[in-house]
Amino acid sequence: MTIHFGTDGWRAVISDSFTFENLRLVSQAIADAVQSESWTNGTVFETPPDRHTMVVGFDTRFLSDRYAAEVARILAANGYNVYLAQADAPTPVISYAVKNLHAIGGVMITASHNAPRYNGVKLKSALGNSALPEQCRRVEVYLNDNENQARGPNLMDFEKAREMNLIRKFNPIPAYYDHLRTLINFDLIAENPQCFVVDSMYGSGRGVIKGILQGYGCEIQEIRSEMNPGFGGVHPEPIAKYLKPLAGAIGAGMGNFGLVTDGDADRIGAMDERGNFVDPHKIMALALRYLVEKRGMTGSVVRTVSTTRMIDRLAKKYGLVLHETPVGFNHIADYMMKEDVLIGGEESGGISFKGHIPEGDGPIMGLLLVEILAATGSSLYDLVEDLQHDVGPVVYERTDLRLKSPVAREKMTEKLINEAPQSIGGEHVSEISTLDGVKYILADDSWLLIRPSGTEPVLRVYAEGRSQEMMKALLKFGESIAAKIS
Repeated sequence: MTIHFGTDGWRAVISDSFTFENLRLVSQAIADAVQSESWTNGTVFETPPDRHTMVVGFDTRFLSDRYAAEVARILAANGYNVYLAQADAPTPVISYAVKNLHAIGGVMITASHNAPRYNGVKLKSALGNSALPEQCRRVEVYLNDNENQARGPNLMDFEKAREMNLIRKFNPIPAYYDHLRTLINFDLIAENPQCFVVDSMYGSGRGVIKGILQGYGCEIQEIRSEMNPGFGGVHPEPIAKYLKPLAGAIGAGMGNFGLVTDGDADRIGAMDERGNFVDPHKIMALALRYLVEKRGMTGSVVRTVSTTRMIDRLAKKYGLVLHETPVGFNHIADYMMKEDVLIGGEESGGISFKGHIPEGDGPIMGLLLVEILAATGSSLYDLVEDLQHDVGPVVYERTDLRLKSPVAREKMTEKLINEAPQSIGGEHVSEISTLDGVKYILADDSWLLIRPSGTEPVLRVYAEGRSQEMMKALLKFGESIAAKIS
């Protein structure tokens, strides 16, 4: 048995590697790691967490509720008091519950935006953020040590654990709603209520945005909100190619715009009244502009290497410090836990802002977008057009190119640097970044990022051009590199 517990936890195919037996082994390793003295090393808390309390949640995937119960009974057998969500809930809701209940950590059963055949485990630290890399490594160490010592998991009957009050079922939504009411201006929304569609893609974000807006006058239609562990046969990822049902709903007059969350609702996407996909780059830029110009907020700005440079131009305009990180919200969370961050986000849709937990959160960013529309009185299409006029124009696209065999990251990076072009699409390559993969930054602020996958023979190519023609030229160049490697 080989289980790799990485920085985003563990994901595997259901009934192949993701089995009850393997989940018990992972749960025991988590219990051991969290009990270790070094689990909270270096973390500063306003209120120290209870080292004997854990939170467990789950999404809408096949058997997720059963898997969560299994995790809970093993944690209980190891001496933890476990708060187990009574129904599926978004990852950020469970993450907030960890912090709100002063738990030492949390476990979320989800494979996020992965295909329906997958499930997984996300591990949370006491501040509600994803477990740090060193914490995940500790889980993997215990996994290996327990296997080498032929040590099985501690077990306790689920119903007995409930009778002993070691497992308590709870509803994490009310406390999360109370928290959101301190961060979103619902009175402003009530003054100009919006008519829109929410697409949860059959994920655990279902009902969350509509639920908190009850009583504020908004007309909200939900689609793909029923339980469907197969996600309608698509990946529950909020990208344009999976959003035909949302475009159809808007086209049928069900709303003036759309909000969409992924399988566990830690990512956000949107669609304007014309059926144009509004990607997370634009959502983050609109949010940054609003928080500074309308709310008067300040702080540093954090974005991943694969996120739009519109953010850079806005940060420069407002005199804000900008940090660029490798891909992964955990790198953004690092900054959110150590300094005053106004907003942090990544191209895949994980975004959070000041006052919230250091975790990507689809519902709160969707609600902030509703507030922005209510405050400005503009349509989403017009807001995006104004943004493009202000700090654009930009055209973005990403593609994943399959290789014949995996390529070592170091070897790939060296090759891309040594064979760097002088220009692409007629623009000079003015800078090369190797923060995560290799990023060619052009004189006109267009850019091309090439990142080899560490787990499969795939080359990820991200391109942002100042025109459609430049974006296509960048992608074409990236595809030519993949062809040479293959």
